[in-house]
Amino acid sequence: MPLGRGFKAEAERIIEDIRDDLGLAEDEQIDPLRLAEHLGIEVRSGDELVDVRALRELESLHPGAFSACTFKPAPRRTVIVYNPLNSVARRNSDVSHELAHVILRHELTRLEWLGELSYFVCDASQEKEAAWLSGCLLLPRKLLLADLRQGLTASDIARRRRVSESMVTYRIKVTGVTRQLGAFAHRRPSRTRQT
Repeated sequence: MPLGRGFKAEAERIIEDIRDDLGLAEDEQIDPLRLAEHLGIEVRSGDELVDVRALRELESLHPGAFSACTFKPAPRRTVIVYNPLNSVARRNSDVSHELAHVILRHELTRLEWLGELSYFVCDASQEKEAAWLSGCLLLPRKLLLADLRQGLTASDIARRRRVSESMVTYRIKVTGVTRQLGAFAHRRPSRTRQT
């Protein structure tokens, strides 16, 4: 199921508004934890709620089953819980994905089961929207383009921005920044010495 018409452009506008609200410099990345605090959302490590051994057991039984989730324990309280076993890059992505659901005001619509545990999830179109917006949050097009213009590789950008290299590669592919870089290189005047 594709994203709705105009959603990608709207996502970039949402991120620009958030960057303005946070007062970020042009080359600054949005820190998911700072954004959560700005939005009044608590972020907790899963081992604050359950014994880390239970998380390890779940991971061994079903790798990747738990990355992050959002709870609304009270009408004006939102809590994001992330898996502390994941890398920092993965946690940034997971928390950003949950923040995207909140920003987009997605509602839980479907009951799922994992063994005897039940939980609600968003529908597939909302999951795609949250995935796209979280990518924009972590690597907005303008920031990615600026990093590439500096000659940084996907690996360099991943380290600099605390995201996975696969996230960087994906965002390069879907944003079309390489085409824009090619056009930029062709427009630049050559620097030949006049004699």
